[in-house]
Amino acid sequence: MPSTVKFKGASKSRFLATANSRVNAYFREADLSKQANFAMWFKAAVFLISLFGLYAAIISNLFTPWAMFGMAVALGMVSSFVGFNVCHDAIHGAFSTNKTVNKVLGAIFYLLGANPYVWSISHNLVHHNFTNIAGHDEDIDIAPGLIRITPEEPVKSIQRFQHFYAFPLYGLASLSWLFRKDFKKFFQKNLGPFENNHPKIEYFNLFFYKALYIVLFIVLPLIVLDVTWYQFLFGFLALHFAQGLTMGLVFQLAHVVEGTDFPLPNDSGDIEENWAEHQMRTTANFSTQSPVAAFFLGGLNRQIEHHLFPTVCHIHYPEIGKILKETAAEFNIPYIENPTFIGAMRSHYRILKKFAMEARSTPKSYSLELPEINTKRIKVS
Repeated sequence: MPSTVKFKGASKSRFLATANSRVNAYFREADLSKQANFAMWFKAAVFLISLFGLYAAIISNLFTPWAMFGMAVALGMVSSFVGFNVCHDAIHGAFSTNKTVNKVLGAIFYLLGANPYVWSISHNLVHHNFTNIAGHDEDIDIAPGLIRITPEEPVKSIQRFQHFYAFPLYGLASLSWLFRKDFKKFFQKNLGPFENNHPKIEYFNLFFYKALYIVLFIVLPLIVLDVTWYQFLFGFLALHFAQGLTMGLVFQLAHVVEGTDFPLPNDSGDIEENWAEHQMRTTANFSTQSPVAAFFLGGLNRQIEHHLFPTVCHIHYPEIGKILKETAAEFNIPYIENPTFIGAMRSHYRILKKFAMEARSTPKSYSLELPEINTKRIKVS
């Protein structure tokens, strides 16, 4: 009987060994730390000051409702940028060699409406290990039943229109994270192949920090702001739509574009390649030459570098990218990238439309089911 999903030749990846050696040599010869440098700390300060500054400006009640609405939209986008640039690196242990610093910066996730503990399991453990493997990588379960991006997912008639409604639906990602997703993942029996077995303190953290967020972003504004309830609701939804759309677009453009694979394990539970090559075939970069993307997206436009070197601060990804691209060419391994953000969006749209067209030509009673894999559950504690 198969156990958990395994990658063939995981310990025999000459490509990864060569890339590791060259990247380590780069840091050694340049006498650089793999963690944050001055530029990274400066960028983090800009986003954190913007986050707290916008919140303080809104809660001050010194501005008109329309001005506060604009600031709410800006706050939503800045919240995503803080998540990309500060929390993401910190939760991966990439921001600092000091674990306390990483923990403190990662805890800012609570102020974005998300739970860093749940994220560390679903993203660091599950997504990074089982990228684009349906039934294991929950990050590709965008909106089950509504959005279909792999042949193995069930076909539903509503998916005929998914290329029209997918992008607005991404805007709900932040609200889902706040009110549903963290709770669902925390209390479901397994996350991918990992059995949920949470420390007691995390039960407290889940409910306490969700309540704190509700107090700071719902209760307090309703008390101190001179706005009607529907004006507040309009602003709150605008904040989360801006945050959700920013997050949703960036995450989808890294793995759900043309050229990326969605492999399935064989009957023995094996993926027919080693882990490093799997990452190269399931991950894509975009806008790598854009200084704007580099500043705002926290290295998430360079997901190839991030997936192979997740504990290295993203500020170093441009130089690592040069090494990886050259090494991938030597080993005849794909290095998937879209030159621009718009090009990546178009590629993602074409995937959505392709499966929409399949839904239009598929009988309503037809659906595709994932093969059952008897997976050994790994306890998370």
